[in-house]
Amino acid sequence: MPLLTRIRGPRDLDRLSLEELDQLAEEIRTFLVQEVSKTGGHLGPNLGVVELTIALHRVFHSPKDKVLWDTGHQSYVHKLLTGRQDFSRLKMKGGLSGYPSQAESEHDVIENSHASTVLGWADGIAKANQLRKQDSHVAAVIGDGALTGGMAWEALNNIAEAKDRPLVIVVNDNERSYAPTIGGLANHLATLRTTDGYERFLARTKDILDRTPVVGKPLYETLHGAKKGLKDFIAPQGMFEDLGLKYVGPIDGHDIEALESALARAKRFGGPVIVHCLTEKGRGYQPALQDEADRFHAVGKIHPDTGLPIASSGADWTSVFGEEMVKLGEEREDIVAITAAMLQPVGLDRFAKRFPDRVYDVGIAEQHGAVSAAGLAHGGLHPVFAVYATFLNRAFDQVLMDVALHKCGVTFVLDRAGITGTDGASHNGMWDMSILQVVPGLRLAAPRDADQVRAQLREAVAVEDAPTVVRFSKGAVGPAVPAVGRIGGMDVLREPGTDRPDVLLVSVGALAPMCLEIAELLDRQGISTTVVDPRWVKPVDEAMAPLAERHRVVVTVEDNSRVGGVGSAVAQALRDAGVDVPLRDFGIPPRFLDHASRAEVLAEIGLTAPDIARQVTGLVSRLDGRFDRTADAVDSVEPARD
Repeated sequence: MPLLTRIRGPRDLDRLSLEELDQLAEEIRTFLVQEVSKTGGHLGPNLGVVELTIALHRVFHSPKDKVLWDTGHQSYVHKLLTGRQDFSRLKMKGGLSGYPSQAESEHDVIENSHASTVLGWADGIAKANQLRKQDSHVAAVIGDGALTGGMAWEALNNIAEAKDRPLVIVVNDNERSYAPTIGGLANHLATLRTTDGYERFLARTKDILDRTPVVGKPLYETLHGAKKGLKDFIAPQGMFEDLGLKYVGPIDGHDIEALESALARAKRFGGPVIVHCLTEKGRGYQPALQDEADRFHAVGKIHPDTGLPIASSGADWTSVFGEEMVKLGEEREDIVAITAAMLQPVGLDRFAKRFPDRVYDVGIAEQHGAVSAAGLAHGGLHPVFAVYATFLNRAFDQVLMDVALHKCGVTFVLDRAGITGTDGASHNGMWDMSILQVVPGLRLAAPRDADQVRAQLREAVAVEDAPTVVRFSKGAVGPAVPAVGRIGGMDVLREPGTDRPDVLLVSVGALAPMCLEIAELLDRQGISTTVVDPRWVKPVDEAMAPLAERHRVVVTVEDNSRVGGVGSAVAQALRDAGVDVPLRDFGIPPRFLDHASRAEVLAEIGLTAPDIARQVTGLVSRLDGRFDRTADAVDSVEPARD
């Protein structure tokens, strides 16, 4: 019987010998390759932490002791060792989350997959343990990439304050976040990886000097007294010790015995300790090791033997943006690009290859990236900061107070906007059009297709006196959605064929095909509809109010939170213009959404053509003083699929 099938919880590991633990590690790697290749997921990071996770659960007794992960995409092995071995629906509706989940297990704590937060959590839990006199420990695993985030260093500053507060920080150092880790910290860790350690140097020196008559012992004591300076010279781990943190390492992150020894010593110490572990992302799987871009950080469905994708989709939103960036870079020397440790995922890899001196990877530091962009703009350049929509949340103050207040020409390109689905609550880009509505002067574009991505990106970088934002969805971009006319700055996607139409349907971004389907459903019921794409949803186009006044009902449809989103902005614009027309806004409800496919999430929240058409028909019927005459007809139509 395979050893893995005998593991139902962490304490089952206690009965295994060292040889059996090594066998278990190999079984886990085989399991991960076979199962994740069927569903897609974060493969490379988990292949790299197999032995580390085994050692953590041997030394720390979860759930009494808290084992925390930053980020949670490296928690698959943790799931396996805590009784969750059904990966058949990983990241699918009803299956395991791709991140830790409190709903899944008492062994999971942090669900948020935004990086650099774990040390703040660990600091708070350790303080609570101390105050409540709890006999339990905290082990926080943080990748070297996450250590590039400023929040991690703010937490370290506080953690080091209490010398008697137990907390073990495990630095999982694989030289990568997505791509190879960059920055001063990465260089420091590289030095630690390649320099002979101080303790071994001192031990050898003591052995030699002990055999030296008369001067040997005094000289050794002098060297030992100069420990700080000598240690920085031999192995510059002093950066951590300057903060008051005991440092252990570097440790071979694939040697279970060495890992257990280091973690046990750190656990016994009684204060904050950093255990520096060297791991190999993608270990044991040759296709991952040969992938220099990101070591199979995240994969779709692949052939397990070759690592090649099973099916390829058409052009996606990200690649359309990436290609247009290269063209803009060739036309304008002032265009520069910024990424927060995600060069390839946000489509800037081609720009970086073509213009290596004009791209800046700031690490997992969105706040710094936004402020640095303001500085670049002030210096006469036009920075394009490409970032996932959900991660821009972290830089809101900088967008507001550094970029917008100073009227800096910075373009933010938000990838994975709207419902992303399978990565769960923390990755849905459903907040950006709400939080950015309050930023004075900011202009926000929501392209509906590839042509509009290209056009609106160009319009955005032409603005030099205010921040601009271009946001688009995840995955394959559909066919072009042509305009049939233009009113103000808005594209007309469908004309009603009557002078006094019933519904003005305001379509936002990638939902344009669904909005045209809604209009078709309404037309079958005798409800005439105009469909417009505002293109730039902030500020609301001046032509919106007079256009709305010519309709009986205004409906907005957006892939963003209903609270404070485009619908709210349109409603306010109509009120300000004195246009008293009923308005119904459709969007994402203000709650965290479980992982599932994009289509499943949209269906669950009622953001489909039949659902919306049914409600709009009811609204028009009430205005007419008649019953809903379309429920049966609308119900017979299949929901839209993205």
